Amino acid sequence: MTTIQMNADVYRSLSIIAEDSDLMKKAMVYLRKLARQKQEDEALMTKDEFLSMIDKRMEDYEKGEYVSFSSPEEMRQFLEAL
Repeated sequence: MTTIQMNADVYRSLSIIAEDSDLMKKAMVYLRKLARQKQEDEALMTKDEFLSMIDKRMEDYEKGEYVSFSSPEEMRQFLEAL
């Protein structure tokens, strides 16, 4: 489903519930909650951003710029030091 199709579906659904103030209030509360989650979650990214990040990390790996661990304990110590 494309973004245009999803937008059309959202507006179609809103037009159905628009005359019921209780349903509109519930929809508003939920939409605000979703918007806050997106604003607060710095890990959220677009598909293009995600693929670009993977490409960058693969380039780093090919250049030998990465961290490896010989044991889970070594990895734990590294993470705790961050």
